[in-house]
Amino acid sequence: MSESDETGATKGLVHEDDGQSRCFWCAGDPLYRTYHDREWGRPVEDDIRLFEKICLEGFQSGLSWLTILRKRENFRAAFAGFDFREVARFGEPEVERLVKDAGIIRHRGKIVSTINNAKRAIEIVEETGSLAAFFWSFEPHEHARPERLDHATLVKLAHTEESAALSKTLKKRGWSFVGPTTVYAFMQAMGLVNDHIEGCFCRDEVEEARRAFTRPLPKGA
Repeated sequence: MSESDETGATKGLVHEDDGQSRCFWCAGDPLYRTYHDREWGRPVEDDIRLFEKICLEGFQSGLSWLTILRKRENFRAAFAGFDFREVARFGEPEVERLVKDAGIIRHRGKIVSTINNAKRAIEIVEETGSLAAFFWSFEPHEHARPERLDHATLVKLAHTEESAALSKTLKKRGWSFVGPTTVYAFMQAMGLVNDHIEGCFCRDEVEEARRAFTRPLPKGA
């Protein structure tokens, strides 16, 4: 039996005016709802999008994702569309420009981290062929996932064994602002796991997309 609130609605779901039931966290903002419906949890293999997301998750630390989402286009303009080969060329003049950019989060440490991580991303691509092949190698096995993902289960999934392993590996490679919780949020968003809760209309769509998705392999595999 699913958890229910006092109205009998499944806990963790919001029931919208379009007749759809969605994960609780996207309620109340059209931009957030669109992100939930069209992006979150759908598998991604594009290296630029993967790099963008893991960097923005780092910027989000201590903030809400909605704050970052509202500034995402500003971030893209500021960081050369998150083309990590371009970002890796940024130097002190770019850092000084970015800490004065009111359109983004003006945190010097996170800005410098993004530039550093861009250099480390190039190293991964040179070694494995793509960021996608590297990140998807940390996809959890099916048996490691909860049998049923209801609201109570989801709120306990701040991080996992796989996100801890990915975090540890990234840190060894010199990345920063990539703790296990930050990395798990990245994995949720990029489709390495499907954390739309039971009853959300996107859950089955995302699961179908994940089944159809061809996992990227490292070069030479």
